[in-house]
Amino acid sequence: MFDFDKENWHTTDINVDSLWIINKRDSSGKHANVYHGNFIPQIPYQLIKRYTKENDIVLDIFSGSGTTLFECENLKRNFIGFDLNDEIIKYTKSQMTKNCPIKYFLFNCDNTNTKKFNNYIESALLKLNTKKVDLLIAHPPYLDIVKFTNKKEDLSNISDLKTFLKQFTLSMSNSLQYLKASGYFAVIIGDVYKNSEVIPLSFYVMDAIKRSFKCKLKGIIIKNIEGNRGKIGSEGIWKYRALKSDYYLFKHEYIFVFKYLG
Repeated sequence: MFDFDKENWHTTDINVDSLWIINKRDSSGKHANVYHGNFIPQIPYQLIKRYTKENDIVLDIFSGSGTTLFECENLKRNFIGFDLNDEIIKYTKSQMTKNCPIKYFLFNCDNTNTKKFNNYIESALLKLNTKKVDLLIAHPPYLDIVKFTNKKEDLSNISDLKTFLKQFTLSMSNSLQYLKASGYFAVIIGDVYKNSEVIPLSFYVMDAIKRSFKCKLKGIIIKNIEGNRGKIGSEGIWKYRALKSDYYLFKHEYIFVFKYLG
């Protein structure tokens, strides 16, 4: 947990509400909107600041274009990240400088490959002189809505819900064994629209976690961002299409925060 200041608690910018309305994606520093499904930097910022202290270790098992890493650098937390997109890992590493104030490790690895995942993360933890991480963040693909690579092991190539949940649960199983006791983990996930109906992927994922791991659900946060890159400048046509049909526009994601008891 963060260093709670009983005298100056009212000055913190940590958001404890269950509704986060974000006007636009933070584009300061190294944050650039260069990748499909880009993580909103304000989310890892809030999670890292609330559930870790300086020099703690954050694990991100779907690191993408480095959003969590850049926030760890800003907040002076060490970082271990995994992704299986070769090109985006190269991009992320290119953004880091030699005078980086933190220790970070970024691995090109399928996080459902238990043996390789264990080897990589244990090598990083050995260099960090510890056996556990302090916070786990997971922002997986939303089924096959956006395909990130052509690799068969990529979760973004799975269209079947049961298969997706099975593989995602394996990802979490591989990762959670390295989270400290009573540590926190967060899953950021949205819903999808397939075959003319809403598939509540987020709640299927949350239920799978509760059924599979010893944990307590500490928060269900709804995030809404106004500046959606895919809809900027075309809000009218999207509203027209929704009214003409029978659906509602997706503007939300869920942030599920758990306390790990395993």
